[in-house]
Amino acid sequence: MEKKITSHIVKGFIIALILIIFGLIIYFTGLYENKSLQYIQYAILIAGIIWSCTSYASQLNGNVTFGNIFAHGFKTTAVIIVLICIWTFVSLKFLFPEMTDKIISEARKGMEEKNMSDADIDRALTLTRDYFMPFAIGGIILMFCLFGAVASLIGAAVAKKKPLDPFAQQIM
Repeated sequence: MEKKITSHIVKGFIIALILIIFGLIIYFTGLYENKSLQYIQYAILIAGIIWSCTSYASQLNGNVTFGNIFAHGFKTTAVIIVLICIWTFVSLKFLFPEMTDKIISEARKGMEEKNMSDADIDRALTLTRDYFMPFAIGGIILMFCLFGAVASLIGAAVAKKKPLDPFAQQIM
């Protein structure tokens, strides 16, 4: 019986779901102001993609190359990015629209601590409010691509590989 290989789409859904649940926990516990918790999100992403790469190699009994594993990891990353971008748009527009105001309020406090003038703060926050969604989506795409590529490289490097040589003659 042939082993079934878990698709990168399924793995991407699982990792994205974990990231969404983690984000909801942070939001509902009121810890979203803690910037260091963002690093845990990236650690979950990296660990999930490395798991995806190593499980892919083991499901194929190691008959894969570095490039095959990297491609699988980056495809998983692409699925995660699409799902997280959709979630971010829906959550900021419809589910938690007050989150944008909270983030801008925190940005105002940070600018006031840097002794910026009120006119500069108002200009910066108007620009931020107008382009908040494109900045948020762009930031997710950029950072998740970067961390996803690094995690795919690590996953491809640590996965056990013993690719078959297609040019080797088999003796019967």
